[in-house]
Amino acid sequence: MGTTQLDTVPEPKYWHLRTVLSEALDSEFSVGEILPNERDLAARFGVARATLRQALEQLELEGRLQRRRGVGTTVAPPRMGVAVESEQHAWPGAFGDAWQPIDCTAAVPPAAVADILETVHDEQVLTVRRSRVTHGQPVAAELLYIPASSVPELSGIDAPSGVARARAVLRELQRLELEGQDRAVELGSARAEDAKELDRLPGAPVLVVTTRFLTKGRTAALSVATYRADTCRLTFGDTGGVEIHHDSERRAS
Repeated sequence: MGTTQLDTVPEPKYWHLRTVLSEALDSEFSVGEILPNERDLAARFGVARATLRQALEQLELEGRLQRRRGVGTTVAPPRMGVAVESEQHAWPGAFGDAWQPIDCTAAVPPAAVADILETVHDEQVLTVRRSRVTHGQPVAAELLYIPASSVPELSGIDAPSGVARARAVLRELQRLELEGQDRAVELGSARAEDAKELDRLPGAPVLVVTTRFLTKGRTAALSVATYRADTCRLTFGDTGGVEIHHDSERRAS
């Protein structure tokens, strides 16, 4: 990886460095290869480590790099194809759903979630935790919030906890008539719990997909799914659905 003169370029130093690093990743490094440490890179390019970190963070956001615990910064593989879009008239857990249930607990949700579900702020709701793995790699983690009023026939006798409880809750949702769903996507930072499940560092860029499932004019369930931003590229089609496409070729910067 060669050096470059950054003082004379009109754009921010970190952005120009990001371009130089991106070109080096294409020509000098292979997938999975570990980059030199920050001190050596900063010295080589004649920049402050803060500038270098900005460039590395930008490349991580773009899916070019991965930061891994105990390993360092490595060249990321191409993004994997993972379909995010669900059928407009299918509940979570319906046939063909790629998510795997992990457990189910009853707890007071965050205030913002309670507002969407129209529950009082100290009222417990069922929280189903699910995960998604593609090609052996964790790509998303989900929290599915369901008020007790959406599953009134749920019994704790046969499935008191764990995966069985989660599956029982999802089965009960199928009894409701789904009128529709709406979805929002935003960029966020991985919380400690999400980072651990997704094999990322806390604060790593993630894509948060929030989906409301509607029945009888109310929100019957709320999904908050966190996707690895370095793994996923989202596009929107004419139907309004969301898909994550396989990035088979790296585009030149």
